[in-house]
Parts: sequence; structure tokens; C-alpha cells
Amino acid sequence: MKPLGITALKILTKPLKRLHYELSKENIMITITNNTKNLVVAAVLGEFVLADFRELENATEHAVRFQGRTNLLIDLRDMIGSTLDVAWEEIKFTRQHTQDFCKIAVVTNDQFLQWHAWLTRIFTDAEVQVFEDYDAALAWAQSE
Repeated sequence: MKPLGITALKILTKPLKRLHYELSKENIMITITNNTKNLVVAAVLGEFVLADFRELENATEHAVRFQGRTNLLIDLRDMIGSTLDVAWEEIKFTRQHTQDFCKIAVVTNDQFLQWHAWLTRIFTDAEVQVFEDYDAALAWAQSE
């Protein structure tokens, strides 16, 4: 874990369940797991900053490199915001990987993030769905 004040990353080795962390502005986290074939699951906790996005990029690129086309589930229910550079990097990343993802499931209750997920469809061949329920998103992302 990185020192306080810098984004921390925790990679899980067990299936991801709804996690609760006590957050402060100095201790922001993203969790990423890739223990199911062709599925990367990430949950953003706190503010989504560029260092977090880079970790997500690395995890998804690793999965694509070694498993082929993959599905992605991003849980944004505990995200409190994101930086502008994350939005720009997401657009660039999505355009570079237009055919690397089969399904992208986004879990959020936030209307702006739902709109953003819809906009992402322009830049990718993946099927993009927005869910309010994590279990429904996971079932969809794991389905054939």
C-alpha cells in the first residue's frame, strides 16, 4: 500500500464483493480483481485519479494480452468524483482498445455516470450496460 496522500491500490485474490472502507481524501483506493477467466472487476472508492486509472489500464491490458477479448465490470457506487485527466485518458484508452472488450458493465446510481457510460459506446465495439444492482451487473458480465 502506498503512503497516505497517494492513491492506494489493493489487488484482491478472492471474488470481489461489495467492500466498505473508511475513506478520507488522503486514502483513496481502487480494487481490481481478475480471478475469473475473461472478466476484470474494478471498484473505485473515493476520488478516481489518474494513478488509479493507470492501474485499471494495466490490469485490463494484462487480461487482454493473456486471455484475449475480455469483459469489464466497473463499480462506481462509492466513487466521489474523478479528475479531468481521467476522463481524457479513458477516451484515449477506449479508442485504442475498440475491439478488446466484449462487455462493459458499469454499476452506478449517478445520472451523469450513466450518461458517460452511454457516451462511451461511441468509442468501443463492446456492449455497454449500466446497472444499479451489482449482482445483476456481475451476472450479465459473466454470461456468454
